[in-house]
Amino acid sequence: MAKPKVVLGVSGGIAAYKACELLRRLTESGHDVRVVPTDSALHFVGEATWSALSGNPVSTEVWESVHEVPHVRIGQAADLVVVAPATADMLAKAAHGLADDLLTNTLLTARCPVVFAPAMHTEMWEHPATQENVATLRRRGAVVIEPAVGRLTGVDTGKGRLPDPAEIFEVCRNILNRHGLARGAAAAPDLAGRHVVVSAGGTREPLDPVRYLGNRSSGKQGYALAKAAAARGARVTLVEANTGIADPAGVDVVHVGTALQLREAVLKAVADADAVVMAAAVADFRPAVYAAGKIKKKDDGGAPTVELVRNPDILAELAADRALPGQVVVGFAAETDDVLANGREKLRRKGCDLLVVNEVGERKTFGSEENEAVVLASDGAETPVPYGPKEALAETVWDLILPRLRSTT
Repeated sequence: MAKPKVVLGVSGGIAAYKACELLRRLTESGHDVRVVPTDSALHFVGEATWSALSGNPVSTEVWESVHEVPHVRIGQAADLVVVAPATADMLAKAAHGLADDLLTNTLLTARCPVVFAPAMHTEMWEHPATQENVATLRRRGAVVIEPAVGRLTGVDTGKGRLPDPAEIFEVCRNILNRHGLARGAAAAPDLAGRHVVVSAGGTREPLDPVRYLGNRSSGKQGYALAKAAAARGARVTLVEANTGIADPAGVDVVHVGTALQLREAVLKAVADADAVVMAAAVADFRPAVYAAGKIKKKDDGGAPTVELVRNPDILAELAADRALPGQVVVGFAAETDDVLANGREKLRRKGCDLLVVNEVGERKTFGSEENEAVVLASDGAETPVPYGPKEALAETVWDLILPRLRSTT
């Protein structure tokens, strides 16, 4: 089989050196990569580096090898175009259809999926002009990855850091896998223009400064859902609880600890969301009293009594009081026995549109890279998902959500 053809566009930002790692991952995984840097990018990483790492010639001008019409052919032949880093200037040019160099010409002629990985100072990212350009690109079907939060140039810190190259690579690989390399066919991401909220992980309810009530949830399924939605073009808000997993590229992450904190973050995030997927394992109970100091052992050998109170039922609350008409609400049910019977009853009781039901245990699902589930629907449909990677279950969930989304026209 022919190698998938990827165009790696590099614009002129200090993060250009990180694109070398992305290029290495793409080439080592069997992709034929053509690097198209801007003139400014070559101030950071030279042409010889890009050519040596890609094994392909590097050019920046439309006037080079004119007989091959590079300003048209490169984009036409591509299965994927990824621009990393994408500066504010590059996003503006792409949004307005400017074509003053080889990279911007390539973007205009590409009929394949296009990914932008922005990198710039926080003020530039947050400027209304940049945000409007990003919105325009997303509306047209491009995937614009949310920048990471961290150290920028100089002493500055904030949102605008280029996401980790490994995360950008995963987004690219997911997109290529999803679109099946149908060269020449426009492949607009099917969640483009949508905002989705995903919760992940397990909440912890503190007993005292050193102890808590928790659960075994790793958050891996929620992260798989968030990554899949980002690769399909959605703007994703991930509310994570105690996972310890690195923030995925292309996703706005809100870190929480307890069930009450998760509820507050989710209710805020879903105000303009098209869908919310509650994959987090939320504690049903919390201690009625928090001990300000560490609870000590009793001299008589007895154990302290812990009184518990109910936490809010976030899933039922979201389903009963939807922030937008037609908002799709999806829940997860972790069961240990009578799995489907309990799942159907929970679906009825919660009032959500879809419920992902899986059997859990000490060595089942939690912490694993694989999952097996049945997705129950409020209309009575049942979709079994065989044992396999959690990414496969994530794709099935979004496939089932898509026809239920409200029309945007």
